[in-house]
Amino acid sequence: MRAFLFLLILFPVLELFVFVQVSAAIGFFPALLLIIAGSVLGAVIMRLAGLATALSARESLQRGEAPGAQMLNGLMLALGGGLLLVPGFISDVLGLLCLLPFTRQWAARALQDKAREQAQRQRAFADAQPDAPSLPTGIALR
Repeated sequence: MRAFLFLLILFPVLELFVFVQVSAAIGFFPALLLIIAGSVLGAVIMRLAGLATALSARESLQRGEAPGAQMLNGLMLALGGGLLLVPGFISDVLGLLCLLPFTRQWAARALQDKAREQAQRQRAFADAQPDAPSLPTGIALR
């Protein structure tokens, strides 16, 4: 929890530092225009990604398939668009990485592997638990 709070405080400071550095290199107004353009791009991508994901999931359901891969792909697109909406160059770079197909596939594999490991750990933990003692028949709890 402390690490999350630390990152929550550190991220805006880093974004501001990078903005000052970029604006010193290319000028304040060009840097501001880049940030505004990134936010507009993020809004457009989120709108298109949501529609495309919904249509793709609907087609999968009509074929009788589970739309898991399409939903994960749409989640990555929405995350990328959301990061582009956040003003700042660091969040824009992270958002663009979420939009690239090869990084989306890499992240999807990593998330699936992590989910698989978590499921195996929970299954192993559930198997290791002794059965709870049962009440004798005829006794009711009040």
